[in-house]
Amino acid sequence: MTSKDLSIFNSLRPFSIGFDDMFDQFENMLGNGGMSMQSNYPPYNIRKTGKDKYSIEVALAGFTKKDVEVEFEDNMLTVRTKQTDKLENKDQDGEILHKGISQRQFARSFTIADDVKVNGAELKDGLLTIACERVIPDYKKKKLIEIK
Repeated sequence: MTSKDLSIFNSLRPFSIGFDDMFDQFENMLGNGGMSMQSNYPPYNIRKTGKDKYSIEVALAGFTKKDVEVEFEDNMLTVRTKQTDKLENKDQDGEILHKGISQRQFARSFTIADDVKVNGAELKDGLLTIACERVIPDYKKKKLIEIK
């Protein structure tokens, strides 16, 4: 018997149609029965900003737009640092004698539903805000079926 046989999602499969991809995504996120070890850096908030609007806020003090990239591919939104030269001890303001503001490498991923689109990202005052919106396709909207 494998861990996949013991999955709670497999017990739900006989009662659902077309949710296999979603169950597989949850199994990948949860690993073998528990949350996989993931760093708490950088801290983030997920906020509902309207009926079908959301924002992901990632605290990135000390980072600039050129230090960070946001990528969306195959329902996975990833925020990560770009590769930079670690030997930089000088900037336009002078030489850094003590570096206490963390600028370590990171990658934080979020699974995004099929009906949610990413509208854009803005980095302002050390807070990266990624705007998302749930777009309900016509085939998912409520409709009355005519009886013949």
